[in-house]
Amino acid sequence: MLRIGLNGLIWAVTLSYPFLVWYSLDYFQPRSIALALAAVFLLRLLAQHSSRKPAGITAILAPACLIFLLAIALANETRWLLSYPVLVSLSFFAIFAYSLLYPPSAIERLARLEDPDLPAKGVAYTRKVTWVWSVFFFCNAGISLATLWYGDPWLWSFYNGCLFYILMGLLMAGEMLIRRKVKASY
Repeated sequence: MLRIGLNGLIWAVTLSYPFLVWYSLDYFQPRSIALALAAVFLLRLLAQHSSRKPAGITAILAPACLIFLLAIALANETRWLLSYPVLVSLSFFAIFAYSLLYPPSAIERLARLEDPDLPAKGVAYTRKVTWVWSVFFFCNAGISLATLWYGDPWLWSFYNGCLFYILMGLLMAGEMLIRRKVKASY
């Protein structure tokens, strides 16, 4: 039960990060915000360590986020705090791109959870989808960085806390529609 609550807290903090930062910067130094966020990730890592189940992608992202947040706390720099979405997108890009170089691709691994005997057409399709997600995360990192350097806190928060999730949802929905057609063909 504690693990479920902790996972919920991690997801809530991750999804609301841009709004939390935008609101909190008027009241707290970047160091305080980064340390509070680092504490949440540290709790997640500790809970993960006590679990016997494989942690998946969070085994990579949670420590990277924790180290980055601790670096922000040391630097006490607002721009570093605002660059967190860039780090997350680049991390996902790296994971997806790496899986293209060293198959199976990230999407193929997910597809095989549902269909262990994925046919060759399915493998080819999942490879293409992994490319699309890689490009998406790379472009998102660039746009997130542009909103940071533009310097408008509202724009940064709107893109990173709202528009990004809408774009990601549209990409998922579009892929689901295409996947149905691809599955029907084999």
